[in-house]
Amino acid sequence: MHEDFLHHIWKYQKIDTSNPLKTSLNQELLILDSGQHNTSNSGPDFFNAKVKIDAQVWAGTIEIHIKSSDWYAHQHEKDKNYDNVILHVVWEDDVEVFRTHQQPLPCLELKSIVNQHTLENYNALLGLPSKRINCEKHFIEFDDFTIENWLERLYIERLEEKTSLISYLLKQNNSNWEDVLFKLLCKNFGLNKNGESFLDIATQIGYKVISKHQHSILDLESIFLGTGNFLDINSDDHYVLKLKSNYQYLKHKYQLKPSNFKPDFFRLRPDNFPTLRLAQLSKIYNKTPQLFQKLISATSKTEIYEIFKIELSEFWTTHYSLTKKSTPKKKGISQSFIDLLIINTIIPIKFQYQKQIGEMDFESMFAILYELKPEQNSKVNIFENLRPNTNASAFHSQALLHLKSEYCNKNYCLKCHLGRKLINK
Repeated sequence: MHEDFLHHIWKYQKIDTSNPLKTSLNQELLILDSGQHNTSNSGPDFFNAKVKIDAQVWAGTIEIHIKSSDWYAHQHEKDKNYDNVILHVVWEDDVEVFRTHQQPLPCLELKSIVNQHTLENYNALLGLPSKRINCEKHFIEFDDFTIENWLERLYIERLEEKTSLISYLLKQNNSNWEDVLFKLLCKNFGLNKNGESFLDIATQIGYKVISKHQHSILDLESIFLGTGNFLDINSDDHYVLKLKSNYQYLKHKYQLKPSNFKPDFFRLRPDNFPTLRLAQLSKIYNKTPQLFQKLISATSKTEIYEIFKIELSEFWTTHYSLTKKSTPKKKGISQSFIDLLIINTIIPIKFQYQKQIGEMDFESMFAILYELKPEQNSKVNIFENLRPNTNASAFHSQALLHLKSEYCNKNYCLKCHLGRKLINK
């Protein structure tokens, strides 16, 4: 038995009321209002509840435990936050509990009055947690409307998580959105491998310096590669020598400091080499001044693809790094990589910006995600194998990733809309 299940029983009143309820002191009990669930980690479990005990109506808080002796185990008798508890709801009443003034606290024992269908459904779902998802036998039974609505809520939860860094960056730079985009874009160009080092490069440079040199691709590449510690090499290549010389001048002019981390090449495909990604970032800012406004205004993946459609300078046609030549190849940004930028950078910053100005437009944001193919990985495939979706998109795969990591993996079936439907069946 888990306490969150008892919260569920009380919140949704899954109690057999065919017979009058009685407290452990044999008082008549009538539940007038179960109260508001307290989802924080402190204080009683339900606020603003109202019950009638014998002829007296009480208003206050409800505390829930597995055993009534947990009141003392958690030392609530010493905590004034619990002085306003009007009813102690427990699975098993094993000891009498007294308030601070030595008055007995009314107690309701649940184990003999809980709705049996609810208890059976709970045990079937969480009695033996599955290696995949607990509701895998029933996942196909949910109707499309229920699934879509829950996935929409899950995706918004995921967006809230993704925007925590954006909120932090906004506080750091007095709400300069161009600077926030610059840092977030740099971080996500580094992917998981070099994300933190790319963010540090962007932090050392700052958007203000980039904006002053957007007209010069040589300046931008010098700044990015120099700050990333890639120009401290011996080379007789004409272009590399120009980059080194130019960086020394700009470093002195703006008092630029090299990044604290040097990005890693280990186990990366050449298309993801940090030197190439920094050159691509340079070209993006060289091509598109006021990038933030362009991306905020974009309403389709086609518009966004056009913004990120670039051609690098001649040097990069035969290089992935500054040291070795390679077979000639144009090195633009692939659509699959742009899709990742849309998911991890553009939609989150759109969401946070709209939230801040009070003009939320979920429909347009979701429309872009519906245009993108779903991600393919083991977590998403679990749901796809149980319930194939021919209309799946990046919106669905992102929501399913959040469902798996934040609900299924943690056995939070009682917090999941789908899990609650099965338990309340």
